[in-house]
Amino acid sequence: MFDALYISATGMQAQQLNVDTIANNLANVNTTGFKRSKVAFSDLMVQEAGRLQPTQDETGILGAAGRVGAGVGISAVSKLFDMGDLKKTESAFDIAIQGEGFIEVTMPDGSSTYTRGGSFKVNRDGLLATSGGFPLKANLSIPDNAQNMSIESDGRVRITVAGQTTPVELGQIDLVRFTSPSGLLPQGDNLYRSSTSSGEAIAGKAAEDGMGNLAQGFLEGSNVKLTEEMVNLMVAQRVYEANVKVMQASDEMLGMINGLRK
Repeated sequence: MFDALYISATGMQAQQLNVDTIANNLANVNTTGFKRSKVAFSDLMVQEAGRLQPTQDETGILGAAGRVGAGVGISAVSKLFDMGDLKKTESAFDIAIQGEGFIEVTMPDGSSTYTRGGSFKVNRDGLLATSGGFPLKANLSIPDNAQNMSIESDGRVRITVAGQTTPVELGQIDLVRFTSPSGLLPQGDNLYRSSTSSGEAIAGKAAEDGMGNLAQGFLEGSNVKLTEEMVNLMVAQRVYEANVKVMQASDEMLGMINGLRK
């Protein structure tokens, strides 16, 4: 009965994190470029299996009792990078990626983060940057007299300046990909950092070697599926209620034992 209390507590704690994750997904259903998260559960007994292996003296009923599960834990909270719907904006500074890949961004400390695109702008240094002002690694300088900017699907950036009719090529936006993008660490503002789980960034050109295409004038919407998240929320709530009932039943049984009289 004491074990049942602790086991049900692990279930309640795990489902609370599950509900929090679902709530964050739902809150960002209209956030540009947002990628939904998913909680993965694991049996705590698996982590203890090596220590609780039965010996020759732990056979039969007693041996089986030594192998009762210890509850549930969270093995991972991972991002799912399936693509969201593209929304047309007509803005030259809105960029989305059709397919696989990330755009590399340089942070103030010199480290790299990665984004799936979004509403870019020209920062105070005249560089093409994210909405937060962090420049792209491509280091594209937009002159003050630029009148038009075009970004090809392969990442080539051209501008038209005042007094000239021939477009000037500024450079190219390359993409990177990861062996396991679900292992990327979210930093907010549609930015991610690499980790040991995601692997190192693999550089490549847009529209080549399996990389996606750049779509100017589009934004990638959230990949949250409202119906699916609502179903997941109801299931998590019911599982939480079941664990509460287990805890209540265990408490009642302990109360019966405490109420025994000789």
